[in-house]
Amino acid sequence: MISFECDYNNGACPEVLDSLVRHNSAKPTPYGFDEFSERAKNRIREACGLPDAQIFFLTGGTQTNATTIDSMLYQYEGVICVETGHINVHEAGAVEFTEHKIITLPGLDGKMSSQVLAKYLDDFMHDGNNAHAVYPGLVYITFPTELGTIYTARELDDIYQVCLRYEIPLYIDGARLGYGLMADGNDITLPWLARHCDVFYIGGTKIGALCGEAVVFCGRKAHKHFFSIQKQHGAVIAKGALIGLQFEALFTEKLYFRLARHAIDMAMRMRRIFQENDIPFYIDSPTNQQFVILPNEKTERLALEIEFTHWGQADKNNTICRFVTSWATTDEELDRLSALLSERC
Repeated sequence: MISFECDYNNGACPEVLDSLVRHNSAKPTPYGFDEFSERAKNRIREACGLPDAQIFFLTGGTQTNATTIDSMLYQYEGVICVETGHINVHEAGAVEFTEHKIITLPGLDGKMSSQVLAKYLDDFMHDGNNAHAVYPGLVYITFPTELGTIYTARELDDIYQVCLRYEIPLYIDGARLGYGLMADGNDITLPWLARHCDVFYIGGTKIGALCGEAVVFCGRKAHKHFFSIQKQHGAVIAKGALIGLQFEALFTEKLYFRLARHAIDMAMRMRRIFQENDIPFYIDSPTNQQFVILPNEKTERLALEIEFTHWGQADKNNTICRFVTSWATTDEELDRLSALLSERC
């Protein structure tokens, strides 16, 4: 089977795997306090243009979101995100499990609007009964969004200015950060993003690593006991060098960005294949997630040879399907997709 199901069902890219093998006999200090992790953190700081950034390595996205969000909120506070936000729809209530409510706002194409956010916060602050409500303590967005769309620099800056005005931190989920940064038409760089939020994470699991995410607190804004909170969440890996080695490799000679760009090139070729076969798109995504609408019969036939996600029902005769490219996608896989789509049902 050819898989376009997701971007995290491959192993590690050769450079990352080679680094792990070469250092397999090393005996590093545990829990991430090793030389490889320190070098990785310094390379990330350099790439972000944040020499004083505090960086922590965790193993997976849900774990990272739940731990980071919990560390930034008081018990009575909740986190704001759009209805389609990843923490709201695809993390099985992990944030609520830490006893923090997710406060949802309507979004457009997966994105939060600064105007909608500002109105919600303004209404909340002027509500004489807000002491009885869950207090908004954090704003959460993803880049790219759950639907593969990206914010413009202006849109992100507008959101951050609202957060600054109301003194609420902005957290950016970057599980697919590289794919957003390398997308055609994107006008946000990593250093720019790092100056327009309070904390974000760089996803490795979906871009070249076996596992691992790097949480970056901008301007030394991490909880002073973040490591203890991380430990409490079961989010500290004893063999911390496993993640440090991977990020050291990913941030050597811009490997992370080169891998992400490959996925975008493959996604744009995939997009052309869908267009050539007159297949409509569910949403206009410039990143590695492509959403299309397929007749149910074609969906069922295609699923016999290709793995992809059945995202939802467009109507009783058509299915919304998600196809995802990755750093490991090949032209041969896309050739097969093209051939199958060209066949008559």
